[in-house]
Amino acid sequence: MTTTVTPQPQAVGAVHRQRGRFAEKAGLRIGERFASPGRIGAIVALVLLAAFWLLPFLWAVVTSFKSETAAAATPVSWVPSDGFTTDAYTRVLREGNIPLWTWNSLITTVAITLITLVVTALAAYAFSRLDFTGRRWLFWGIIASIIIPPQVLIVPLFYEMLTLNLIDTYWALILPQVVHPAMVFILKKFFDQVPIELEDAARIDGAGRLRVFWSIVLPLSRPILAAVSMFVFIGAWNNFLWPFIATSDASLMTLPVGLQTVKSAYGLQYAQVMASAVLAALPLVVVFLFFQRQIIKGFATTGFGGQ
Repeated sequence: MTTTVTPQPQAVGAVHRQRGRFAEKAGLRIGERFASPGRIGAIVALVLLAAFWLLPFLWAVVTSFKSETAAAATPVSWVPSDGFTTDAYTRVLREGNIPLWTWNSLITTVAITLITLVVTALAAYAFSRLDFTGRRWLFWGIIASIIIPPQVLIVPLFYEMLTLNLIDTYWALILPQVVHPAMVFILKKFFDQVPIELEDAARIDGAGRLRVFWSIVLPLSRPILAAVSMFVFIGAWNNFLWPFIATSDASLMTLPVGLQTVKSAYGLQYAQVMASAVLAALPLVVVFLFFQRQIIKGFATTGFGGQ
C-alpha cells in the first residue's frame, strides 16, 4: 500500500518565502537563477580583480617581515631563505615617535572630517533647496574648481597661513583641507533625491529651515554622509605634502610625515619602508572594515552603483 503525502499550503508558502528571502539577500529577483553564466562570469572577474588589487598590499606585508638582506636580494621571492622577522617594525617603532604622530594624525583627520561634513552639507543643501541670485553660476564655479590640482594652491595657502600666524599649529593643518568641492557636488545630488514633500510637511508643522535640515534631511542622508566621511578621512590621513610644508615642529608631525623622517634617517631600506607603509595603512583598513556597508550604500544611493 502506497501512501501519498500532499504538501500543505502552509509548507509550500514557507518554502517560497524562504526562497524569496534567499534571493533578496543574494541580490536576485524571484525566479532568477543564481548560477547563471553571466553571474558566474561576473563573480570570477570580480575575484580576479580583487586578487590583482590585493597583491601589492600582500607583497608589502610579506616584505615588511623580511630582513633587509632578504628584502633586497635578487631574484625576489615570497618566502625568504633566512625566515621572517619583525626587525623592521622594531626599528620603526623604536626610532620614531609613532604614538605622537598617530595622535596628531587622528586629531587633524577627525577635525577635517567633521568640519568638512558641516560645510559641504550646508552648502549642498543650499544649492539643492534655496533659490538665490547667482546660484547656478556659483554651483558651476564649484564644479569647475574640482579640476584644479591641489599642488597649485600650496603657495597661496602657505602665505595665507603665514599671514594669519597659524604656521606650526593644528589649524594650519586643518583649515586648508576642509574645502572639498567634489563632496558638495555629491551631497547636492543626493539632496535632490530627497522628497521635498517631507520638508513641506515639516514646515507646515512650524519647523524652520535649519530644523528641517537637521531633523528630516540629515537622518535620511546617513549612507551618503558615511561615504563622504570615509573619502575625506582617507584623503586627510594620507596627505603628506601639505602637513610636510605647513609644519616644521616635530611635535606636530602627522604619521606620514613622521614615518618619512624615519626612513630618511636610515636611507633606502625596503623592509623598513614596507613596515612604515603597513603601519600607516592599518588604521584605514580598520575604519573601512567597520564602515564598508555604509560606503557601498552611499555609492548606490547617489547613482554611482548603476542605479
